[in-house]
Amino acid sequence: MADTRPVKKVVLAYSGGLDTSIILKWLQTEYGAEVVTFTADLGQGEELGPARDKALMLGIKPENVFIEDLREEFVRDYVFPMFRANTVYEGQYLLGTSIARPLIAKSQIEIARQTGADAVCHGATGKGNDQVRFELSYYALEPDIHVIAPWREWQFKSREHLLHFAEKNQIPVAKDKRGDAPFSVDANLLHSSSEGKVLEDPSVEAPEFVHQRTIAPEDAPDRPTIFTMDFERGDPVAIDGEALSPAALLTRLNQLGHDNGVGRLDLVENRFVGMKSRGVYETPGGAILLAAHRGIESITLDGGAGHLKDEIMPRYASLIYNGFWFSPEREMLQALIDKSQEKVTGRVRVKLYKGNVTVIGRESRYSLYNQQLVTFEEGSVAYDQRDAAGFIRLNALRLRVLAQRDRQA
Repeated sequence: MADTRPVKKVVLAYSGGLDTSIILKWLQTEYGAEVVTFTADLGQGEELGPARDKALMLGIKPENVFIEDLREEFVRDYVFPMFRANTVYEGQYLLGTSIARPLIAKSQIEIARQTGADAVCHGATGKGNDQVRFELSYYALEPDIHVIAPWREWQFKSREHLLHFAEKNQIPVAKDKRGDAPFSVDANLLHSSSEGKVLEDPSVEAPEFVHQRTIAPEDAPDRPTIFTMDFERGDPVAIDGEALSPAALLTRLNQLGHDNGVGRLDLVENRFVGMKSRGVYETPGGAILLAAHRGIESITLDGGAGHLKDEIMPRYASLIYNGFWFSPEREMLQALIDKSQEKVTGRVRVKLYKGNVTVIGRESRYSLYNQQLVTFEEGSVAYDQRDAAGFIRLNALRLRVLAQRDRQA
């Protein structure tokens, strides 16, 4: 049921693009509300100055235009905690869009409190996951906030209607925006995702021009790129011995991945709202980070702990994908995951070659790898191979009992 309370001031998640500019004017005309715009720099690679200029041109007061650089917070407090869990949705997707939404929502709520706004607004459509992610986050942080979702409320039925509204209200429309875009793009420092239009038929290979963040693997250099990555308590802190901030480190990994064609994914996924969708995702730095993190865990994390992490990871991934970042169960799982990372410290050596990521070395002062135990050479006193006989017989007991019963049946 729609919230019928009157709205005095609303904080809009604003990109400066055509759709959110139309939403801005629509909020002014339909709700008669004062609009506050919020534009987040999450490393999407676009100049954000035009968003400020466009907001001012559309009548937003200077004190109501917020543009914030959230790149470090995004990577430090959202991306890295997610990668501590080796999080992958449906076996492939590294959740690049999903993990950005709670931070945007949190910032909107903070600005609403700061400015005295009684509502927040997003530009997500009524068919996708983002509407759920935004709104679950809003309500988790501010349970009585009024949420406005224009794509579920307004009467526009086509792009022509939107363009007509833009022209009627003197909203500038670039020539390349007048026709339907061949696909839609969402981007941040972790990834880019492309969906819709030319990508809607999952039987057709995505055109090369769709890819935003990587060169084609077949066009990558014929020689591998090899580098080291240092970890502390599960988080990457340096590349080739150079200490880097979270955002700077992910930026460096993105460039390494781009140059070697790493991180492409063509996926048909199951949306939370119940439909399947096809997307082309590029997560060059994330693909490298996932492999490297698993590499350092392989020698520092106890087997039982590692297997438990693998068991809970799909649940953790679904919570993020479905918008429950601020839920108590996600926070509980995060506490368990972070506990597991206390000794995940050391260095891995990584090789990139034509779309592939390979860990070729790992070392740590907390390593659990014991060469004396695994060596095939004689002379080890730490393990008596004869002990394995009793171990096997005990584990085989129930299988033997079952076999004896079934033979007699």
